[in-house]
Amino acid sequence: MKAPNGIIALDADGVLLDYGTAYAGAWAKAFGKKPALRESEAYWPIDRWEVQRLTGERLNRFRAAFDEDFWSTIPAVSGAVDACNRLVQAGFDLVCISALDGAYAKARSRNLATLGFPIERVIVTGGQEGDQSPKADAIQQLQPVAFVDDYLPYHRGLPAAVHKALILRDPVGSPNVGAELAHIDSQHADLRDFANWWVDHGTRTK
Repeated sequence: MKAPNGIIALDADGVLLDYGTAYAGAWAKAFGKKPALRESEAYWPIDRWEVQRLTGERLNRFRAAFDEDFWSTIPAVSGAVDACNRLVQAGFDLVCISALDGAYAKARSRNLATLGFPIERVIVTGGQEGDQSPKADAIQQLQPVAFVDDYLPYHRGLPAAVHKALILRDPVGSPNVGAELAHIDSQHADLRDFANWWVDHGTRTK
């Protein structure tokens, strides 16, 4: 059945899923010890944890930890499942659009289902950055009423009719600054904040 109020497209990492915490787990899997916390409000995991920039064999070992199991077991962002349930109860259909390699699409879907997210459709786009968001084509085809992402450059080149909501998590080193903020329709602390705002009055803004 078609959702009466349309589709809301949601990013995964940083919006639905706590990639920053999972990153520390991948480090522990690769090197045998979970890194200490360096800066709890850092946007990028490499700045959040006491880790080194890697090259050569150690980098290859770390990359190998980002396997099917990793992409199937990332924990949920606090409050994100409840936020999604509120949006669904309000009559919206939720679709996840993730800048993830296509090889892990099923793992991402399995991860969301295991955590109890009411999201049946996952679209993966790859993550190449440029003048246009790698998610723009998918959003153009989907035509959601709103798109929620925590990375400002991924709002580039989206249809004007789509409400662009930016999650302003973890301010230290955040890329979510500058002139491009003028193109964002709303800003929120997390998905729960967006869901409450959208259901209460955001649907009347466009």
